[in-house]
Amino acid sequence: MINCIIVDDEPLAQTVIQRYIEQTAGLRLIEKCANAIEAFNALQKQQVDLMFLDIKMPVISGVDLLRKLKQRPAVIFTTGFTEFAMDGYELEVVDYLLKPVTFQRFNKALAKYLKQTGTAAVEQNNHIYIKVSGKLVKVPFVEILYAESLKDYMKIVTINDRLITHLTMKSLVNLLPAATFIRIHRSFIVNINLADSISRKEIMLQGTSIPVGNNYKANINL
Repeated sequence: MINCIIVDDEPLAQTVIQRYIEQTAGLRLIEKCANAIEAFNALQKQQVDLMFLDIKMPVISGVDLLRKLKQRPAVIFTTGFTEFAMDGYELEVVDYLLKPVTFQRFNKALAKYLKQTGTAAVEQNNHIYIKVSGKLVKVPFVEILYAESLKDYMKIVTINDRLITHLTMKSLVNLLPAATFIRIHRSFIVNINLADSISRKEIMLQGTSIPVGNNYKANINL
């Protein structure tokens, strides 16, 4: 198991990386830190293998934190700024992720870490957890028919259920495997493997017609 910590003063940025970690078998999030001081304390009290580290933070930056550490875990920078790339190179970090970080880019950085450390490959989970009515619900990918955007919420329709969760379309797209789930409309993403029929106008899923938006027709391979 690869022990990870997240160091970022932005709660939303923390949540994104946390979700990606939770969707990846073999990774374990052991602590979230809002600043460099909390991170330093966390590193002293437990074994950390991989640190997702923001650069621009109050008082002590991520770069300064790394320079002060005598022993440090592998580091993946997460930042909204490009001008620190040279610092990452000099400090020999694994990778440099620009926000907003996608799941695909997260996986690419993780692959670099695994290659550099010789760690056995980490398998992506075959499910997601979503919060429904205050509790986490496990939803296997193979059971999801489609998802529909409802402003700041998503309706996820499975083979046997309909679930409403506080999640954006962009966030959900990043959590689902791109080979299986395809965005076909501003408001819809579908499990292409469960489609009964496919055309450039609509996709049928268990009797439900999902429209294909004009801007998304290129995603349909016909």
